Amino acid sequence: MTPRSRGVRLDPAARAALPVAVDAMGGDKAPAEIVAGARRAADEGIPVVLVGPPDRVGDTAGLELVACTEVIAMHDDPAQAVRRKKDSSLVRAAELVRDGRAGAMVSAGNTGATMASALLRMGRLSGVVRPCIATPLPRLGRAPAVLVDAGANAECTEAMLVQFAQMGAAYATARYGIADPAVALLSIGEEPSKGTPLVKATHELLAEGSGVRFVGNVEGRDLLPCPADVVVTDGFTGNVALKALEGSLRFIVQTLFEVFGTDAETTAASQVLLPHLLPVAAELDPENTGGAMLLGVDGVCVISHGSSSATAMLNAVRVAHDLVAAGLVDGLADAVSPA
Repeated sequence: MTPRSRGVRLDPAARAALPVAVDAMGGDKAPAEIVAGARRAADEGIPVVLVGPPDRVGDTAGLELVACTEVIAMHDDPAQAVRRKKDSSLVRAAELVRDGRAGAMVSAGNTGATMASALLRMGRLSGVVRPCIATPLPRLGRAPAVLVDAGANAECTEAMLVQFAQMGAAYATARYGIADPAVALLSIGEEPSKGTPLVKATHELLAEGSGVRFVGNVEGRDLLPCPADVVVTDGFTGNVALKALEGSLRFIVQTLFEVFGTDAETTAASQVLLPHLLPVAAELDPENTGGAMLLGVDGVCVISHGSSSATAMLNAVRVAHDLVAAGLVDGLADAVSPA
């Protein structure tokens, strides 16, 4: 097994018995919705510990609270905040994982600071150039596809993209049970000759063999539903693509529901269609995905969206716990080839 960088070594079963550390102050609806979601997870039997300043968290709903004195705000500079606010809820949550007191960390707070906390406190897996963010792309009626990188690295090398492919495939297996994930590269055409110099160089490396089942290029129009299980791109492109998809889906759903009820005919039609459309809307709702996963650090770190409700936090804690039990970090360490 590839050696990891640092931190307490526990097997997946032992880690799964540890609590999930939840940043109680992360997100627009913190602490009330975050605590409520954590409480629901605990009621399902998932061990949870909150992290935050007691005077700001308030009612913990009976959950254990690891006290700290600082909070990293959404507008804070990520790197500077992590270095200056060493007693913040984000930093302390990452330290709980590093020290073997928690199996995973979850936050809906400052995304950059969450990544920086995990990276600086947990450390990178051996051989990993840069951690990346893996985000699910819905595929109705089947397991989601995985978009990686979804925003951690605006500038990348071909060696980094190859590692993203390897880690994305390992994540798809651990998270969704896909035994041999198909991996594609996001480009402006299916042909190997299409794309930027980075895309073409990465295509060549993946096609030569890198431990993943590479199926070639996909275009932006292929992302929903995606024919591949993993889509690889740089963090700038991935974040733009992801937000474009989210905005488009939101527009379509809102427009559809605005049409219903405009007159007697649309009201009658809605009564027939809504029972079929609501389950589809639920599958597309980010609240139900459990958030994004930071791949490449020596621990499980789930990043939930900033407007997370109690339901979103419940799902994020579920995902974090499941990935610990599945041995995700060891799977990533085995999958990555040193650059």
